Amino acid sequence: MKIVITECDHDAFDIERAVTDGAGAEFVISQSRNADELIANAYGAEGILVQYGQITAEVMDALPELKAIGRYGVGVDSVDVAAATARGIAVCNVPDYGTEAVSDHAIGMALAAARGIPRLDRGVRAGAFDLVAVRPLYQTRDRIFGVIGLGLIGTATARKAAGLGYQVIGYDIAADPNAETFRGVRSVSLDELLERSQVISLHTPLTEQTRGMIGTEQFARMRSDAILVNTSRGGVADTDALVEALRSGTILGAAIDVHEQEPLPADHPLTTFDSVVLTPHLSWYSEESYAELKRRTVENVVEVCAGRAPRNIVNPEVLGTPGRNEACVTTYAVTGA
Repeated sequence: MKIVITECDHDAFDIERAVTDGAGAEFVISQSRNADELIANAYGAEGILVQYGQITAEVMDALPELKAIGRYGVGVDSVDVAAATARGIAVCNVPDYGTEAVSDHAIGMALAAARGIPRLDRGVRAGAFDLVAVRPLYQTRDRIFGVIGLGLIGTATARKAAGLGYQVIGYDIAADPNAETFRGVRSVSLDELLERSQVISLHTPLTEQTRGMIGTEQFARMRSDAILVNTSRGGVADTDALVEALRSGTILGAAIDVHEQEPLPADHPLTTFDSVVLTPHLSWYSEESYAELKRRTVENVVEVCAGRAPRNIVNPEVLGTPGRNEACVTTYAVTGA
């Protein structure tokens, strides 16, 4: 069994190596900069571990031994899942490793933006010692916190927001439109959530259905004192539309951890707004979640390569297949948050 890390910016791989050594597998770490290098570095591998690399049908066809793709994270938008399924290749992720870390970060960013903390900090450092720049400020109690996407992270964020005194409402594509609650959160339409919420926190995967779901039309429905928080995927909110909404005063501010272009350029328009809090796609991180991510990503791949069902798999229909089936055509869609 040969397992290859195609590229990854982690600082150590002792956890992965302990798992592969225990399975008697060959373990290779590479830092592929493009598709050609990825193919060369991963040739002969039965399993690959991927962080940012794009795993296309062409890449899979160039790796004839490949049985499993393990993604470091929740989202699998960098992997052509339909192509993998058609070739009998398992695609694995770790959908729940960062639930507490991401929801903690979403709440922290919401509070920082709502209280103007970064702006106040910069003011103190520059010699200012007043609250004029951030007035008016409001307490959390009875403010409305809207959660879009009530999966594991969204519901954890909703629980924490409620604990701070927010009135929490939520929208999820999978919710029954006639139901009053969904996964313990008061369920409303997307339009109602946009129109009522002072904080709107995004927690959806990036799919064709959710790409750009928060755009010009949606910003126009928001309150003028609304703050958008995004710890999901950059593509869920249209960045150009967000910049225009901030510039025109359509919304009050934003707190953004994920970006359509990463790393975010230093001269990006979002960096010019004092009402915007920015972090570098690190909401997933805590020491606990970091270790769990690494261990479970490689464990999933080892299980598939050993002929066993992994704990997490996006396309379970490939399990038990005798190998690649080029004639198989399967479609893939994410329907939940």
